[in-house]
Amino acid sequence: MSIKGKTAVVTGSNSGIGLGIVEELAKAGVNVVLNSFTDRDEDHALAEKIGKEHGVTARYIKADLSKGEEARALVEQAGTCDILVNNAGIQHVAPIDEFPVDKWNAIIAINMNSAFHTTAVALPMMRKAGWGRVVNIASAHGLTASPYKSAYVSAKHGVVGMTKVVALETAQEPITANAICPGYVLTPLVEAQIPDTMKEYNMSREDVIKKVMLERQPSKEFATVEQLGGVVVFLCSPAADQITGTTISVDGGWTAL
Repeated sequence: MSIKGKTAVVTGSNSGIGLGIVEELAKAGVNVVLNSFTDRDEDHALAEKIGKEHGVTARYIKADLSKGEEARALVEQAGTCDILVNNAGIQHVAPIDEFPVDKWNAIIAINMNSAFHTTAVALPMMRKAGWGRVVNIASAHGLTASPYKSAYVSAKHGVVGMTKVVALETAQEPITANAICPGYVLTPLVEAQIPDTMKEYNMSREDVIKKVMLERQPSKEFATVEQLGGVVVFLCSPAADQITGTTISVDGGWTAL
């Protein structure tokens, strides 16, 4: 069965990993709903551009995913949700005893709770349509940990656990739920950090990437947003009909250590 003509809602998708996923789904003929917390002309223009380039319907819907009611409203406003990709996330780094409570709450709300809210609304739509895919963008930190990232690691572990529950609850239906666990991905945000890191460590670009940024990634190469989008498309394909409740690591061997 082709996924052409299906509709995907991708949270946090006006840049970075989310945008890469949107692009790959649109290339496959999937209608897409983009999302972020802003409501700028360029957000809507981006959706229009993607729609024209790939001959699909593309819309942008603003939603602040730190608020459960807005996360639910995003899927409701989409009207149809055959493919749900929970990608939105934020980060903050600090020791637990110094971790700001507001940062903890925001990370848990956006990185984990929003996936609960969107999934709760999307599943009845998928059941009505007789087909569905839930793809949660977790992280290598959903399988392992790093110091100073307590909220992020907790949220991503939670997303992996919730993915398994959704898979079990839909196991006898034509619906699957899986989590993708990226390592370091070359996004515009990461790219922008490289020059400052070069100055900080007095290193070349290549050394900064391999010795600092990709210290824990054995391949010493970034994953790309196109690769992650390709994995999402695969999980939506008939080849993945019996893949559910699991994680797929795109981390250059990080979690093999």
